[in-house]
Amino acid sequence: MKLTVRNFANEEVGDIELADEVFGLPVRRDILARVVNWQLAKRRAGTHKTKGISEISGTTRKPYKQKGTGRARQGSLRSPQFRGGARIFGPVVRSHAFDLQKKVRRLGLKTALSAKQSEGKLVVIDEARFGEAKTKALKARLAALGWDSILIIDGSVVDEGLARAARNLPRVDVLPQQGANVYDILRRDMLVLTREAVQRLEERLK
Repeated sequence: MKLTVRNFANEEVGDIELADEVFGLPVRRDILARVVNWQLAKRRAGTHKTKGISEISGTTRKPYKQKGTGRARQGSLRSPQFRGGARIFGPVVRSHAFDLQKKVRRLGLKTALSAKQSEGKLVVIDEARFGEAKTKALKARLAALGWDSILIIDGSVVDEGLARAARNLPRVDVLPQQGANVYDILRRDMLVLTREAVQRLEERLK
């Protein structure tokens, strides 16, 4: 399939042929959901923690004698039934990450790219160069193009001026092609790729 290539001034500067095996796949919501859940689980801190009975500070003395009081037998004031005691089977520090097959991760990225293409929300630009590293100037340029929530994927190296200008815009993300991922593609409305990004992504995913 062919797509028109534009520049930051919204001028047509040519066209590009997109590979169907990367940008023309059917949209599978189940694959996208699997990859997004895998990404979000992998980045969880997992630092939640409660104290077991051995970690509670306090006396180890038996509260009262075993027999003769008419009360239920107790062995420790640090037990979970007492106020300030331990918690049984509480959360512990752990990793939430799980494995996902490499072919499923590759298919998820290709499906996300194909979804943006099928929705008409994929734009290819000649190059992502922005000499004036000013947030105000970039915001005005994007508003003129009608781009509010966008992800810009460049080649192997992101232009420093563009990265600095976009750093303080909450709905604008800039990534190198090796950082392209399903979650960031889906969380933004528009996907903007450079010519180099298209070439590198097709080399990776074909």
